[in-house]
Amino acid sequence: MIFGIGGPELRFESKIIPLPFASSYTSLPLCSCSRIKIQKSHPPGSRTKREGKSSPELQEQNPSTKPPTRLVSSTGSITSPLLYKEEGDVLRKFSFSELKNATNNFNRSQWIKNGQFGNVYKGLIKPVKPAGDQGAHLVLVAITKLYNHSMQEHKEWLSGVEFLGVVEHPNLVKILGYCLVDDEKERQSQRLLVYEYMPNKSLDYHLFNTTLPPIPWMKRLQILLGAAQGLAYLHQGLETQVLFGDFNSGDVLLDENFNPKLSEFGLERGQVRNLSYVRTVSFYASPEYVHCGHLKSNSDSWSFGIVLYEILSGRRVIDRNLPHSQQMLTKWVKQFPADSKIFCMMMDPRLDNQYSLSGARKVAKLADSCMRNNPEDRPTMSEIVDVLQESIRDSEDESQNPLPESST
Repeated sequence: MIFGIGGPELRFESKIIPLPFASSYTSLPLCSCSRIKIQKSHPPGSRTKREGKSSPELQEQNPSTKPPTRLVSSTGSITSPLLYKEEGDVLRKFSFSELKNATNNFNRSQWIKNGQFGNVYKGLIKPVKPAGDQGAHLVLVAITKLYNHSMQEHKEWLSGVEFLGVVEHPNLVKILGYCLVDDEKERQSQRLLVYEYMPNKSLDYHLFNTTLPPIPWMKRLQILLGAAQGLAYLHQGLETQVLFGDFNSGDVLLDENFNPKLSEFGLERGQVRNLSYVRTVSFYASPEYVHCGHLKSNSDSWSFGIVLYEILSGRRVIDRNLPHSQQMLTKWVKQFPADSKIFCMMMDPRLDNQYSLSGARKVAKLADSCMRNNPEDRPTMSEIVDVLQESIRDSEDESQNPLPESST
């Protein structure tokens, strides 16, 4: 992901600012918050309060936890008054020992995944303040222990962390805190980030895992819409524009109700050789980014188009287990134009024909427009949001009966 200076009109200047950080959370008086301002007028629903609907009590427990301690998700309403030391705090600075205890010394049983930027663990955070007569509550969070290859200075990293701490949107994973420790003996530092916990993992986990129930058609559209709204906010809702560069289905996390939230926005993706060099090579990255290092907001539109086709087909962007002619999704789908009679042959068979044909065609046409070679010809994320809303309306209007065999 890269930051560029963009205006509310979703235009991206030719300059690309080198990404100053990997993400986290802060209650310290850091260095650059005054230089980064959130627009006063946000799109409706773009900012949310920390108080929200409480999630059901989760069943996971730390072995060191003693009853009757209750466990709540970090998305629950109880999080707000408990995590922060002072009213109005945006981020919390954790000690290394706090996060070490939260993860049972980063025990394998608490491990979630090897992320692109570090190992991710689930952990239980103790509240700052007692929770009245209800007893202590432990907050379930995700903790990323970042790899030590970053070349960023602490001041630069903390500056970026502080910016991410004020970014808030219902379709963005909230960063709750951070930990920064210098180890002079080992000549290295420890950087850890604390996020709200997303119990249903990621979109790709559910989309490509055949042992799990398939995601229904309407839920797929709703996930796409939420992801597009999150990207539109990163592109348009902030004075400092945030770009992914290689947005993919693994960046879409799902909460307890399968509501989508984007993760890893604002995280550094490798070292920068110079500003015109490609930071990350990905099957999701646009041609201008891969070949020239040019990154615009419409570069994310290209990546989103690939995710659209993943949602439609239930296939990965690349799958080496398939016959050679079918391994590259973007090439394979060209055999099935959106208006053709054979279009349905590319749809995910796990949907069992339970989808809106007109809605699916509209999504496929949108995907094609997202992957136009000229970035200026691609739709903006705001325009993508509009088309997805139309697709949802089409799907709601159509009969939910299975499609007739003759349509395939």
